[in-house]
Amino acid sequence: MSWQQRFRQALDQRRAADGWRQRRIIDEQTTRTLHSGGRCYHHFSSNDYLGLTRHPAVIAAWQQGAALTGAGAGASGHVTGYHRQHADLEAQLADWLGYERALLFISGFAANQAVIHLLGEKNDRILADKLSHASLLDAASHSPAQLRRFSHNAPESLAARLVSPCEGETLVVTEGIFSMDGDSAPLAALAQQTRQAGGWLLVDDAHGIGVVGEQGRGSCWQQGVRPELQVITFGKAFGVSGAALLCDADTADYFLQFSRHLIYSTAMPAAQAFALQAALHEVQQGEALRQRLQQNIRHFRRGAASLPWQLMDSESAIQPLLVGENSEAVALSARLAEAGCWVSAIRPPTVPPGTARLRITLTAAHRPEDIDRLLEALHDAAG
Repeated sequence: MSWQQRFRQALDQRRAADGWRQRRIIDEQTTRTLHSGGRCYHHFSSNDYLGLTRHPAVIAAWQQGAALTGAGAGASGHVTGYHRQHADLEAQLADWLGYERALLFISGFAANQAVIHLLGEKNDRILADKLSHASLLDAASHSPAQLRRFSHNAPESLAARLVSPCEGETLVVTEGIFSMDGDSAPLAALAQQTRQAGGWLLVDDAHGIGVVGEQGRGSCWQQGVRPELQVITFGKAFGVSGAALLCDADTADYFLQFSRHLIYSTAMPAAQAFALQAALHEVQQGEALRQRLQQNIRHFRRGAASLPWQLMDSESAIQPLLVGENSEAVALSARLAEAGCWVSAIRPPTVPPGTARLRITLTAAHRPEDIDRLLEALHDAAG
């Protein structure tokens, strides 16, 4: 079979399964609204949970940083790409979250890949929550370490896996708040079991950092857990992009010496580090934003309780509405678009077969009337 035949076969199968992914050109967007194809929509697919993407202080910091340092880093951090602003941001993050060190990465995907790529060796094992993000599971599946999955948010399932002997080291992997279900991991129980077995815990808290915990310190802080490895990302509540790994000093030095993802990638622009310091300040001072977000979540859940689709058990900004079949999720998303609400349909392989859903995301920038508009459209579609 030629490359072209292989491509056509895979594409035909994707279309037949109603799983076709399509990018749509966005002309303009805020956290609340989105303009595309000449129409304005109420926006319910953004991860900008605190509405900081358009915050004047964040924008001004990026502009100032670009004026001072240029638009790009120009090289890897190991060459000439590591600026004072990177070092300052790393120190601030480590102090904020109670770690010895922080290392910046260009994206959360890159950070997760880097951690698992570097740590997993032949005699090691990786025990991952089965609903962990693709960046974690893909890296683990390509690692020389043995990958085993435990049942979602089930400490007893992890315990059963940990009983089996392992010649090497054990890395337990989970998310703080899961990106597709919106539920929270029982981090305290997972951490206790992992440490009793002599393993390390890696928590990807992309959707918890900035949103929960004192000063927005995230899921681990909220549950009184400090995992050996914590990945936080800046494309959600921080309103920017990039990521950081929090760890101890020896681990940070090991990554700086041996992580190909750090050594051979152009560094984050220093201007972005300027913006992230401004965003960090807003996150730390953002209790009113977090309270407003929680109010919006409660408002939506009250109004959606009587819908015929399953509202998943989530108290986070991610409010999945389980529809079932791919075609039904796509049709419901289209109905909402006709009513002026932009909500993405999520289908396999991103989620398990038969669990296609609308992934509704709420933010502190939404107003009660925005949520009422969405609820009205959902009830009309159900009617």
